[in-house]
Amino acid sequence: MSDVSDVKLKQVWAEALSDIKASVGEGSFKTWISKLDIAGIDDIVLKLIAPSNFIRDNVLSRFSSEIIRIMNSYGCQVRTISIDVYNKNTTVKNDSNDGVTKADMKEYQDISILDKRFTFKNFVIGKPNEFAYAAAIRISESEVPAFNPLFLYGGVGLGKTHLMHAIAWNTYHHFPKKKVIYLSAEKFMYLFIKSLRFKNAISFKEMFRTVDVLMIDDVQFIGGKDTTQEEFFHTFNELVDNNKQIILSADKSPSDLDGVEDRLKSRLGWGLVADIHPTTYELRLGILQSKAKQFKLIIPDNVLEFLAVKITSNVRELEGALNRIVAHSTLVGRHVTIDVAQEVLKDILRTNEKLITIDSIQRKVCEYYGVKLSDLISSRRHKAVTTARQIAMYLCKSLTTRSLPDIGKGFGGKDHSTVIHAVKKIKDLIANDKAFSADLEILEKSLQN
Repeated sequence: MSDVSDVKLKQVWAEALSDIKASVGEGSFKTWISKLDIAGIDDIVLKLIAPSNFIRDNVLSRFSSEIIRIMNSYGCQVRTISIDVYNKNTTVKNDSNDGVTKADMKEYQDISILDKRFTFKNFVIGKPNEFAYAAAIRISESEVPAFNPLFLYGGVGLGKTHLMHAIAWNTYHHFPKKKVIYLSAEKFMYLFIKSLRFKNAISFKEMFRTVDVLMIDDVQFIGGKDTTQEEFFHTFNELVDNNKQIILSADKSPSDLDGVEDRLKSRLGWGLVADIHPTTYELRLGILQSKAKQFKLIIPDNVLEFLAVKITSNVRELEGALNRIVAHSTLVGRHVTIDVAQEVLKDILRTNEKLITIDSIQRKVCEYYGVKLSDLISSRRHKAVTTARQIAMYLCKSLTTRSLPDIGKGFGGKDHSTVIHAVKKIKDLIANDKAFSADLEILEKSLQN
């Protein structure tokens, strides 16, 4: 892919970053990967640019193999990475000779570091996130803290970071003079340790205790870091005492954070704790439809529905899958179809299929409807057994990537036409029987969670 134009290569890199973020995690991505720029591909070498030797060395030692793997999944034939260091920021000279750059002093006081895509306008609302969304709106439009702190928690890739960026953007829109700092917990620790190392703790305290809004993402990473927790505890208290807003996110509720002192857990739960639940099919489909509009590319509804059913882990992986399909279509010039999606996303679909199999569906259906597995895969035509069998076949078609003949074999060697009939029967019941539809939705969620 070394002969691809710079524009297309940058587009591929931008799309690949979404997958890299999902793989390495939000905190590591923000601290290391997000600082990189792509320079090109020379034969089998992916050439990147980093702003410092420190970032270059960490990326090469910790993330190079994963970056190579993901870039190759986009059709780039690279085997190694080279990273040049280029830092346009000059060093601030002072008596303490602490090596702090102008970027360090300004980096988290500038709203432009936020992702411009992560706004309330681009946030798709559904039952799993509507409470957290409402709280975020309220916080961002309040001149004084409405809840302090606002603590958002939920699994990976469910929208916590998007909401935090959106809060910052909206706060800046309503109150342009407010000083907003957003950063990851890992970055907070890094700057704190750096201030101790260079005996510049006063500058650190001034930076974080003179803000109007302090936002720290993935706060679970301070667990077990006693010195950092002590500093954060005092920063928290001083900001709250001065009526300044604090917004935090984590993968667990405050009371469930591992390695965090009880007094800090208590502080974190002072204000409003809002959890973001796993996505529903409707929310996933809405997210895909919204993102497809952003691409200004016609993507068939059945492809979006296919992705919404097959990829249930988190929003980040869902969006990454769509990014990969769009990049493939743009670069190779193929129309987007379900077959193309299955081909391009075979690694992701394989991972998701490990979670839901024909066997696991059969066992769950038998448990849910009180029938024997031996009856389910037999030719018995008792109504209760027949209905349970058709439901199981429908769920196998909806929640796995197995073919119709494969599904039929899993039910005692049934013909694929039997599976087609079962799927049609269940679809008709869903369309015409609200109680049945609601019951089936509960069963489907129990399989996905």
